[in-house]
Amino acid sequence: MKKLSIIAVFVLAIVALSCSDTSREPGRAYMPDMAYSRAIESYTPLDTFKSLGINYNAKPVPGTIKRGELFPFPLTQDKQGDTANYAASKQVPNPITAMTPEQHKEAERLYLVNCGICHGTALDGNGVLHKRSDGTDGPYAAAPANLVSGANYVKMPAGQMMYSVTYGKNLMGSYASQLSTTQRWMVIAYVKAKQAEANGGGASEAKPATDSTAKK
Repeated sequence: MKKLSIIAVFVLAIVALSCSDTSREPGRAYMPDMAYSRAIESYTPLDTFKSLGINYNAKPVPGTIKRGELFPFPLTQDKQGDTANYAASKQVPNPITAMTPEQHKEAERLYLVNCGICHGTALDGNGVLHKRSDGTDGPYAAAPANLVSGANYVKMPAGQMMYSVTYGKNLMGSYASQLSTTQRWMVIAYVKAKQAEANGGGASEAKPATDSTAKK
């Protein structure tokens, strides 16, 4: 009984001390950055990181690439008045030479979401933003490029298309922030496949791949 009383008093003393408002220093942490996380809310301005002494600029580390992603487009954007890299982009091949049916379907979805509004679901330039001669549809009188019958676009190499989608061309802005490198190449492969269908198979650089494991 006496032992139980001593234990009870000891426990009550610990509880009383733990509930007191006495400030205590937890001591030193071996790795303070791990012990005390400096979490940042989404969409925090980059200047906030600098004020906290955090070296972060929201860009990939130079020389690195996201797992499963294709290498970035190798050419930089031309300076004002220069077209050297735009011309050189003709020699850049599409690394996607064939797509599975699933990839082709995803490429079609990406095209419709990002490109169809201007170039049309049929790639004929009749997107909803184009104001037709009869006054129907969108507010813009300038017709977007017809990708399936416009001679310049049917003959345009995939690399030059990639340059235009990456950096923008004429009235079309850049889509580098909306689509990853792989997604942009997929969309271009889809466009080339549709051009081939519309022109007798002569313009395609990537067609849907067949399943070699399928039973015959």
